[in-house]
Amino acid sequence: MTQIIGRPTFTLGSEKGLNMETFDLAMLALRIWLAAVMVAHGLNHGRNLDGTASWFASKGFANSRVLAVLSSAGEVAIGLGLALGLATPLAAAGLIAVMTTAFWSIHRFAGFFVFARPDEGYEYVVSLAVAAALLATIGPGEASLDAVVGLDLAGGWGALIALGGVLAAGAQLAVLWRKPEERSADVT
Repeated sequence: MTQIIGRPTFTLGSEKGLNMETFDLAMLALRIWLAAVMVAHGLNHGRNLDGTASWFASKGFANSRVLAVLSSAGEVAIGLGLALGLATPLAAAGLIAVMTTAFWSIHRFAGFFVFARPDEGYEYVVSLAVAAALLATIGPGEASLDAVVGLDLAGGWGALIALGGVLAAGAQLAVLWRKPEERSADVT
């Protein structure tokens, strides 16, 4: 690590190699982690669309087959956008929409902790949504396609776009979701 103009900088490779400020390295690491989570979720949903559709239907979602396809493709696209740092606030808003939908329709009923089976608590989905909101607001860092093309939506615009993820989740829930009725244990 070297010090340039009072800010810590990491040198990758030779002294003439890539210099990356700590902030940029942190944003890159955050983006890559969130991207990996979203791509993994999207691929998992896509590998068994019938099972995913059935699960969505059991949780109260209408048009569950279409939702399974859109969920799978959308989560992969969100992950790729985050990994590349491309339209980062929009990708982050997509992640927020997914996690807000998951929170409201499933996880909030189980409480805070994720070990409260069968549907697990909400600490995980809220943590991902908060990380995405911060990423949208702070910006992706210099190691991103947004920086390469000069797209700087950090600050108020990023926060506003992140809020759009919550609104998108609300719209999806209003149109496609109804809380399933509790099944009685004494059904014969």
